[in-house]
Amino acid sequence: MMNMPRRRAEEWLSAAAPDPAACRRQWAHGENAVALLPAGRFWDVLNVPERLGVKALDELRRLPEQEPGPTLGDFAGHRVSFFLPPDPRTLWVGTDIHYIGHGTWITVPAPYRTAGSLRWLVSPDGSGVLHLPDALELALVEAARR
Repeated sequence: MMNMPRRRAEEWLSAAAPDPAACRRQWAHGENAVALLPAGRFWDVLNVPERLGVKALDELRRLPEQEPGPTLGDFAGHRVSFFLPPDPRTLWVGTDIHYIGHGTWITVPAPYRTAGSLRWLVSPDGSGVLHLPDALELALVEAARR
């Protein structure tokens, strides 16, 4: 039987899918199961080079009274993806930084799982907590400085 935090996290993340139940069934098919989810409705994603992303996540974890939002590592692609509130007006500028918003999709494993090179560095917890854009921007600047 699935524990409640994991179930809540899967329900929250799969809600972005066109068919949430089909998404959860897809995740249930083994260790390396992934789903393709659209960005732009419940969250957008900022995708950065792995080295910068890992350092920025360390910076975010140092912030008092702030939980980092869902963060996905792709260790084959050497990328880190930060889940943010959807905002098509936000402009993220930087070398090799990609903003994934409305009209784009991202491949994700179920929360608390690993699928091949994809691993949650901070798994969604089902509460809807996302990275705060201002805090993430400061963390990225500080990580780039170091």
